[in-house]
Amino acid sequence: MAGSAREVALHCLLAGEKQGAWSDGYLRNAIRRAELDRRDAALCTRLAFGVLQNRMLLDWHMARLCATPIDKLEPAVLDCMRLGAYQLLFLDRVPVHAAVNESVELSKKYSRNPRASALVNAVLRALDRGRDGEGGLPQPAELSVRYSHPDWLVKEFSRILPEEELEALLAADNSQPPTQAQVNTLVATPEALTGELSEAGITVRPHPWLPGCLELEDTGNLEALPAFQEGRFYIQDAAARLAVLAAGAAPGMRVLDACAAPGGKSFAAAIQMEDRGSILSCDLHPHKIKLIEEGARRLELSSITAAARNGRAFDPELEGRFDLVITDVPCSGLGIIRKKPDIRYKDPAPLEGLPAVQRDILSTASRYVRPGGVLLYATCTLLERENEGVVR
Repeated sequence: MAGSAREVALHCLLAGEKQGAWSDGYLRNAIRRAELDRRDAALCTRLAFGVLQNRMLLDWHMARLCATPIDKLEPAVLDCMRLGAYQLLFLDRVPVHAAVNESVELSKKYSRNPRASALVNAVLRALDRGRDGEGGLPQPAELSVRYSHPDWLVKEFSRILPEEELEALLAADNSQPPTQAQVNTLVATPEALTGELSEAGITVRPHPWLPGCLELEDTGNLEALPAFQEGRFYIQDAAARLAVLAAGAAPGMRVLDACAAPGGKSFAAAIQMEDRGSILSCDLHPHKIKLIEEGARRLELSSITAAARNGRAFDPELEGRFDLVITDVPCSGLGIIRKKPDIRYKDPAPLEGLPAVQRDILSTASRYVRPGGVLLYATCTLLERENEGVVR
Protein backbone atom coordinates (compact mmCIF):
# COMPACT_ATOMS: atom_id res chain seq x y z
CA MET A 1 0.00 0.00 0.00
CA ALA A 2 1.18 3.51 -0.79
CA GLY A 3 2.80 5.35 2.08
CA SER A 4 2.22 9.08 1.52
CA ALA A 5 -0.97 11.10 2.00
CA ARG A 6 -1.07 12.12 -1.66
CA GLU A 7 -0.43 8.61 -2.90
CA VAL A 8 -3.21 7.12 -0.76
CA ALA A 9 -5.55 9.86 -2.02
CA LEU A 10 -4.62 8.97 -5.59
CA HIS A 11 -5.37 5.30 -4.95
CA CYS A 12 -8.73 6.27 -3.49
CA LEU A 13 -9.69 8.29 -6.57
CA LEU A 14 -8.63 5.49 -8.92
CA ALA A 15 -10.47 2.85 -6.87
CA GLY A 16 -13.66 4.88 -7.14
CA GLU A 17 -13.35 5.20 -10.91
CA LYS A 18 -12.23 1.65 -11.67
CA GLN A 19 -14.02 -0.40 -9.02
CA GLY A 20 -16.87 1.84 -7.84
CA ALA A 21 -15.36 1.99 -4.33
CA TRP A 22 -16.92 4.48 -1.92
CA SER A 23 -14.34 7.06 -0.87
CA ASP A 24 -15.20 7.13 2.84
CA GLY A 25 -14.93 3.38 3.32
CA TYR A 26 -11.87 3.06 1.11
CA LEU A 27 -10.02 5.83 2.93
CA ARG A 28 -10.82 4.44 6.36
CA ASN A 29 -9.13 1.14 5.49
CA ALA A 30 -6.35 2.55 3.30
CA ILE A 31 -5.23 5.11 5.89
CA ARG A 32 -5.02 2.34 8.48
CA ARG A 33 -3.01 0.07 6.17
CA ALA A 34 -0.65 2.89 5.20
CA GLU A 35 -0.17 3.76 8.90
CA LEU A 36 -0.58 7.48 8.23
CA ASP A 37 -0.25 9.68 11.27
CA ARG A 38 -3.08 12.04 12.25
CA ARG A 39 -1.74 14.95 10.19
CA ASP A 40 -1.19 12.91 7.03
CA ALA A 41 -4.52 11.14 7.45
CA ALA A 42 -6.27 14.52 7.59
CA LEU A 43 -4.43 15.74 4.49
CA CYS A 44 -5.18 12.52 2.60
CA THR A 45 -8.90 12.75 3.40
CA ARG A 46 -9.02 16.44 2.51
CA LEU A 47 -7.33 15.78 -0.85
CA ALA A 48 -9.53 12.87 -1.88
CA PHE A 49 -12.77 14.50 -0.74
CA GLY A 50 -11.73 17.87 -2.14
CA VAL A 51 -11.07 16.48 -5.61
CA LEU A 52 -14.39 14.63 -5.61
CA GLN A 53 -16.27 17.69 -4.37
CA ASN A 54 -14.74 19.90 -7.06
CA ARG A 55 -13.94 17.47 -9.87
CA MET A 56 -16.03 19.09 -12.60
CA LEU A 57 -14.66 22.54 -11.74
CA LEU A 58 -11.06 21.28 -11.69
CA ASP A 59 -11.55 19.60 -15.07
CA TRP A 60 -13.05 22.82 -16.47
CA HIS A 61 -9.96 24.79 -15.47
CA MET A 62 -7.52 22.16 -16.70
CA ALA A 63 -9.30 21.66 -20.01
CA ARG A 64 -8.54 25.30 -20.88
CA LEU A 65 -4.82 24.71 -20.37
CA CYS A 66 -4.26 21.15 -21.57
CA ALA A 67 -3.40 20.50 -25.22
CA THR A 68 -4.72 16.95 -24.89
CA PRO A 69 -8.47 16.56 -24.24
CA ILE A 70 -8.62 15.59 -20.60
CA ASP A 71 -11.00 12.69 -21.26
CA LYS A 72 -8.20 11.17 -23.37
CA LEU A 73 -5.68 11.17 -20.53
CA GLU A 74 -4.81 8.06 -18.54
CA PRO A 75 -6.95 7.96 -15.38
CA ALA A 76 -3.85 8.07 -13.15
CA VAL A 77 -2.44 11.09 -14.98
CA LEU A 78 -5.75 12.95 -14.84
CA ASP A 79 -6.14 12.24 -11.12
CA CYS A 80 -2.56 13.37 -10.43
CA MET A 81 -3.39 16.60 -12.23
CA ARG A 82 -6.63 16.98 -10.28
CA LEU A 83 -4.82 16.51 -6.98
CA GLY A 84 -2.32 19.21 -7.89
CA ALA A 85 -5.01 21.58 -9.15
CA TYR A 86 -7.09 21.15 -6.01
CA GLN A 87 -4.13 22.03 -3.83
CA LEU A 88 -3.33 25.12 -5.91
CA LEU A 89 -6.90 26.41 -5.93
CA PHE A 90 -8.21 25.43 -2.50
CA LEU A 91 -5.37 24.76 -0.02
CA ASP A 92 -3.60 28.00 0.85
CA ARG A 93 -1.19 26.34 3.26
CA VAL A 94 0.27 23.94 0.70
CA PRO A 95 3.31 25.51 -1.05
CA VAL A 96 3.05 25.69 -4.84
CA HIS A 97 6.23 23.68 -5.32
CA ALA A 98 4.87 20.85 -3.14
CA ALA A 99 1.51 20.74 -4.95
CA VAL A 100 3.18 20.66 -8.36
CA ASN A 101 6.24 18.52 -7.67
CA GLU A 102 4.37 15.81 -5.75
CA SER A 103 1.80 15.52 -8.56
CA VAL A 104 4.59 15.28 -11.14
CA GLU A 105 6.35 12.55 -9.17
CA LEU A 106 3.13 10.56 -8.80
CA SER A 107 2.51 10.77 -12.53
CA LYS A 108 6.03 9.43 -13.18
CA LYS A 109 5.30 6.48 -10.91
CA TYR A 110 1.84 5.58 -12.18
CA SER A 111 1.79 6.56 -15.87
CA ARG A 112 2.86 4.36 -18.75
CA ASN A 113 3.63 7.47 -20.81
CA PRO A 114 7.13 8.88 -20.15
CA ARG A 115 5.94 12.35 -21.28
CA ALA A 116 2.97 12.46 -18.90
CA SER A 117 4.93 14.11 -16.09
CA ALA A 118 5.90 17.01 -18.36
CA LEU A 119 2.24 17.55 -19.23
CA VAL A 120 1.22 17.51 -15.57
CA ASN A 121 3.94 20.02 -14.75
CA ALA A 122 3.01 22.33 -17.64
CA VAL A 123 -0.72 22.40 -16.86
CA LEU A 124 -0.24 22.98 -13.13
CA ARG A 125 2.35 25.70 -13.70
CA ALA A 126 -0.01 27.43 -16.14
CA LEU A 127 -2.85 27.14 -13.64
CA ASP A 128 -0.68 28.73 -10.96
CA ARG A 129 0.32 31.60 -13.27
CA GLY A 130 -3.34 32.17 -14.13
CA ARG A 131 -4.21 32.62 -10.46
CA ASP A 132 -1.78 35.53 -10.24
CA GLY A 133 -2.68 37.11 -13.57
CA GLU A 134 -4.80 40.20 -14.02
CA GLY A 135 -8.34 39.44 -12.85
CA GLY A 136 -7.35 35.96 -11.66
CA LEU A 137 -8.81 32.77 -13.09
CA PRO A 138 -12.11 32.85 -15.02
CA GLN A 139 -15.04 31.07 -13.42
CA PRO A 140 -17.77 28.98 -15.07
CA ALA A 141 -21.23 30.48 -15.27
CA GLU A 142 -23.13 27.20 -14.84
CA LEU A 143 -23.96 26.18 -11.28
CA SER A 144 -23.44 22.57 -12.30
CA VAL A 145 -19.78 23.14 -13.17
CA ARG A 146 -19.07 25.74 -10.49
CA TYR A 147 -20.17 23.36 -7.73
CA SER A 148 -19.40 20.06 -9.50
CA HIS A 149 -22.93 18.65 -9.43
CA PRO A 150 -24.07 16.90 -12.64
CA ASP A 151 -26.83 18.63 -14.60
CA TRP A 152 -29.43 16.00 -13.72
CA LEU A 153 -28.81 16.53 -10.00
CA VAL A 154 -29.00 20.33 -10.18
CA LYS A 155 -32.31 19.98 -12.04
CA GLU A 156 -33.65 17.61 -9.37
CA PHE A 157 -32.74 20.02 -6.58
CA SER A 158 -34.12 23.01 -8.51
CA ARG A 159 -37.57 21.39 -8.40
CA ILE A 160 -37.71 21.67 -4.62
CA LEU A 161 -35.65 24.82 -3.92
CA PRO A 162 -35.65 28.44 -5.13
CA GLU A 163 -32.46 29.55 -6.88
CA GLU A 164 -30.77 31.22 -3.88
CA GLU A 165 -31.39 28.18 -1.68
CA LEU A 166 -30.29 25.87 -4.47
CA GLU A 167 -26.89 27.53 -4.68
CA ALA A 168 -26.56 27.49 -0.88
CA LEU A 169 -27.24 23.74 -0.89
CA LEU A 170 -24.68 23.08 -3.63
CA ALA A 171 -22.08 25.10 -1.73
CA ALA A 172 -22.88 23.25 1.51
CA ASP A 173 -22.40 19.92 -0.25
CA ASN A 174 -18.80 20.96 -0.94
CA SER A 175 -17.98 22.03 2.62
CA GLN A 176 -15.93 19.98 5.06
CA PRO A 177 -18.14 17.87 7.36
CA PRO A 178 -17.13 17.42 10.99
CA THR A 179 -17.21 13.93 12.43
CA GLN A 180 -20.19 13.64 14.78
CA ALA A 181 -19.99 11.34 17.79
CA GLN A 182 -22.95 10.31 19.92
CA VAL A 183 -22.20 9.83 23.59
CA ASN A 184 -23.28 6.54 25.10
CA THR A 185 -24.90 8.21 28.08
CA LEU A 186 -25.40 4.83 29.77
CA VAL A 187 -21.67 4.68 30.52
CA ALA A 188 -20.31 8.23 29.97
CA THR A 189 -21.19 11.91 30.14
CA PRO A 190 -20.54 14.43 27.36
CA GLU A 191 -18.27 16.39 29.70
CA ALA A 192 -16.13 13.40 30.66
CA LEU A 193 -15.87 12.18 27.08
CA THR A 194 -14.95 15.67 25.87
CA GLY A 195 -12.08 15.72 28.35
CA GLU A 196 -10.89 12.26 27.38
CA LEU A 197 -10.93 12.99 23.64
CA SER A 198 -9.29 16.38 24.12
CA GLU A 199 -6.44 14.72 26.02
CA ALA A 200 -5.97 12.45 22.99
CA GLY A 201 -5.36 15.52 20.82
CA ILE A 202 -8.82 15.66 19.21
CA THR A 203 -10.61 18.97 18.75
CA VAL A 204 -14.03 18.60 20.42
CA ARG A 205 -17.02 20.93 20.59
CA PRO A 206 -20.65 20.30 21.55
CA HIS A 207 -23.12 20.04 18.70
CA PRO A 208 -25.03 23.34 18.37
CA TRP A 209 -28.52 21.88 18.82
CA LEU A 210 -28.34 18.19 19.78
CA PRO A 211 -27.46 17.38 23.42
CA GLY A 212 -25.16 14.38 23.81
CA CYS A 213 -23.62 14.90 20.37
CA LEU A 214 -20.01 16.03 19.93
CA GLU A 215 -18.36 17.39 16.79
CA LEU A 216 -14.80 16.13 16.29
CA GLU A 217 -11.88 17.32 14.18
CA ASP A 218 -8.26 16.13 13.92
CA THR A 219 -9.51 12.68 14.78
CA GLY A 220 -6.95 10.26 13.39
CA ASN A 221 -8.04 6.65 13.86
CA LEU A 222 -10.97 6.91 16.28
CA GLU A 223 -11.41 3.14 16.44
CA ALA A 224 -8.02 2.81 18.13
CA LEU A 225 -9.07 4.98 21.08
CA PRO A 226 -9.95 3.32 24.40
CA ALA A 227 -13.08 5.49 24.56
CA PHE A 228 -14.31 3.93 21.32
CA GLN A 229 -13.23 0.38 22.07
CA GLU A 230 -14.86 0.55 25.51
CA GLY A 231 -18.15 1.81 24.10
CA ARG A 232 -18.31 5.37 25.37
CA PHE A 233 -19.36 6.73 21.98
CA TYR A 234 -20.34 5.76 18.47
CA ILE A 235 -20.26 7.67 15.18
CA GLN A 236 -23.60 8.87 13.82
CA ASP A 237 -24.81 12.08 12.19
CA ALA A 238 -26.94 14.30 14.37
CA ALA A 239 -29.88 14.18 11.94
CA ALA A 240 -29.98 10.37 12.09
CA ARG A 241 -30.16 10.40 15.87
CA LEU A 242 -32.73 13.20 15.81
CA ALA A 243 -35.07 10.99 13.78
CA VAL A 244 -35.08 8.40 16.56
CA LEU A 245 -35.64 11.06 19.23
CA ALA A 246 -38.56 12.44 17.23
CA ALA A 247 -40.11 8.97 17.13
CA GLY A 248 -40.27 8.97 20.93
CA ALA A 249 -38.28 5.86 21.83
CA ALA A 250 -38.77 5.32 25.58
CA PRO A 251 -37.83 2.75 28.26
CA GLY A 252 -39.82 -0.49 28.09
CA MET A 253 -40.83 -0.19 24.43
CA ARG A 254 -40.81 -2.98 21.88
CA VAL A 255 -39.03 -1.61 18.82
CA LEU A 256 -38.42 -2.97 15.32
CA ASP A 257 -35.65 -1.44 13.20
CA ALA A 258 -36.54 -2.89 9.82
CA CYS A 259 -33.46 -1.79 7.81
CA ALA A 260 -30.95 -1.44 10.62
CA ALA A 261 -27.39 -1.98 9.36
CA PRO A 262 -24.91 -0.81 10.46
CA GLY A 263 -27.08 -0.20 13.53
CA GLY A 264 -26.88 3.51 14.35
CA LYS A 265 -30.61 4.08 14.80
CA SER A 266 -30.92 0.91 16.88
CA PHE A 267 -28.09 2.13 19.11
CA ALA A 268 -29.73 5.56 19.44
CA ALA A 269 -33.05 3.97 20.37
CA ALA A 270 -31.45 1.62 22.92
CA ILE A 271 -29.62 4.46 24.64
CA GLN A 272 -32.77 6.62 24.62
CA MET A 273 -34.62 3.65 26.14
CA GLU A 274 -31.92 3.29 28.84
CA ASP A 275 -31.39 -0.23 27.44
CA ARG A 276 -34.76 -1.25 28.90
CA GLY A 277 -37.18 -2.92 26.52
CA SER A 278 -36.41 -4.82 23.32
CA ILE A 279 -35.16 -3.89 19.87
CA LEU A 280 -35.26 -6.28 16.92
CA SER A 281 -32.68 -4.97 14.43
CA CYS A 282 -33.06 -6.47 10.97
CA ASP A 283 -31.26 -6.26 7.67
CA LEU A 284 -31.54 -8.07 4.37
CA HIS A 285 -27.85 -9.02 4.22
CA PRO A 286 -26.59 -11.61 6.74
CA HIS A 287 -23.02 -10.27 6.72
CA LYS A 288 -24.31 -6.90 7.96
CA ILE A 289 -25.95 -8.51 10.98
CA LYS A 290 -22.47 -9.04 12.39
CA LEU A 291 -21.86 -5.26 12.28
CA ILE A 292 -24.98 -4.64 14.37
CA GLU A 293 -24.05 -7.35 16.88
CA GLU A 294 -20.47 -6.09 17.22
CA GLY A 295 -21.65 -2.52 17.75
CA ALA A 296 -24.24 -3.49 20.34
CA ARG A 297 -21.67 -5.61 22.18
CA ARG A 298 -19.10 -2.80 22.19
CA LEU A 299 -21.70 -0.33 23.52
CA GLU A 300 -22.94 -2.91 26.07
CA LEU A 301 -26.52 -2.72 24.81
CA SER A 302 -28.30 -5.90 25.82
CA SER A 303 -31.73 -4.86 24.52
CA ILE A 304 -30.75 -5.36 20.86
CA THR A 305 -31.27 -8.62 18.98
CA ALA A 306 -30.11 -8.72 15.33
CA ALA A 307 -31.66 -10.90 12.65
CA ALA A 308 -31.48 -11.26 8.87
CA ARG A 309 -34.89 -10.44 7.38
CA ASN A 310 -36.28 -9.16 4.10
CA GLY A 311 -38.04 -5.90 4.89
CA ARG A 312 -40.37 -6.29 1.88
CA ALA A 313 -41.63 -9.75 2.88
CA PHE A 314 -44.46 -9.80 5.43
CA ASP A 315 -43.98 -11.99 8.51
CA PRO A 316 -47.33 -12.69 10.23
CA GLU A 317 -45.53 -13.48 13.51
CA LEU A 318 -44.56 -9.80 13.81
CA GLU A 319 -47.97 -8.31 13.03
CA GLY A 320 -49.10 -5.68 15.54
CA ARG A 321 -46.30 -6.43 17.99
CA PHE A 322 -44.25 -3.22 18.16
CA ASP A 323 -44.67 0.13 19.89
CA LEU A 324 -42.23 1.73 17.44
CA VAL A 325 -41.22 0.58 13.97
CA ILE A 326 -38.27 2.31 12.29
CA THR A 327 -38.00 2.10 8.51
CA ASP A 328 -34.73 3.72 7.46
CA VAL A 329 -35.16 2.61 3.87
CA PRO A 330 -32.58 2.21 1.08
CA CYS A 331 -32.42 5.52 -0.77
CA SER A 332 -30.39 7.59 -3.20
CA GLY A 333 -28.44 9.25 -0.36
CA LEU A 334 -28.57 12.68 -1.99
CA GLY A 335 -28.92 14.42 1.36
CA ILE A 336 -25.48 13.31 2.54
CA ILE A 337 -23.34 14.35 -0.43
CA ARG A 338 -21.16 16.37 1.94
CA LYS A 339 -20.16 13.14 3.69
CA LYS A 340 -20.18 10.95 0.56
CA PRO A 341 -19.07 13.29 -2.25
CA ASP A 342 -18.88 10.54 -4.86
CA ILE A 343 -22.66 9.92 -4.69
CA ARG A 344 -23.14 12.77 -7.15
CA TYR A 345 -21.28 10.91 -9.92
CA LYS A 346 -23.18 7.62 -9.68
CA ASP A 347 -25.49 6.56 -12.50
CA PRO A 348 -28.94 8.04 -11.77
CA ALA A 349 -30.81 5.36 -13.73
CA PRO A 350 -31.00 2.77 -10.88
CA LEU A 351 -32.50 5.43 -8.60
CA GLU A 352 -35.76 5.34 -10.53
CA GLY A 353 -36.71 2.01 -8.97
CA LEU A 354 -36.12 3.07 -5.36
CA PRO A 355 -39.60 4.48 -4.58
CA ALA A 356 -41.18 1.11 -5.37
CA VAL A 357 -38.78 -0.63 -2.96
CA GLN A 358 -39.40 2.02 -0.32
CA ARG A 359 -43.19 1.72 -0.63
CA ASP A 360 -43.00 -2.06 -0.29
CA ILE A 361 -40.91 -1.81 2.89
CA LEU A 362 -43.11 0.90 4.38
CA SER A 363 -46.33 -0.97 3.58
CA THR A 364 -45.01 -4.16 5.12
CA ALA A 365 -43.54 -2.47 8.19
CA SER A 366 -46.77 -0.58 8.88
CA ARG A 367 -48.47 -3.90 9.62
CA TYR A 368 -46.06 -4.54 12.48
CA VAL A 369 -47.11 -1.44 14.46
CA ARG A 370 -49.49 -2.05 17.35
CA PRO A 371 -52.64 0.09 17.56
CA GLY A 372 -51.56 3.50 18.86
CA GLY A 373 -47.90 2.81 18.07
CA VAL A 374 -45.49 4.88 15.96
CA LEU A 375 -44.17 4.24 12.46
CA LEU A 376 -41.03 6.18 11.52
CA TYR A 377 -40.13 6.59 7.85
CA ALA A 378 -36.61 7.95 7.31
CA THR A 379 -34.33 8.58 4.35
CA CYS A 380 -31.08 10.49 3.78
CA THR A 381 -32.19 11.90 0.45
CA LEU A 382 -33.85 15.16 -0.64
CA LEU A 383 -35.85 13.85 -3.58
CA GLU A 384 -39.61 14.39 -3.29
CA ARG A 385 -40.44 11.07 -4.96
CA GLU A 386 -38.50 9.18 -2.26
CA ASN A 387 -39.89 11.23 0.64
CA GLU A 388 -43.28 12.97 0.40
CA GLY A 389 -44.24 10.85 -2.61
CA VAL A 390 -43.75 7.59 -0.72
CA VAL A 391 -45.48 8.90 2.41
CA ARG A 392 -48.52 10.03 0.39
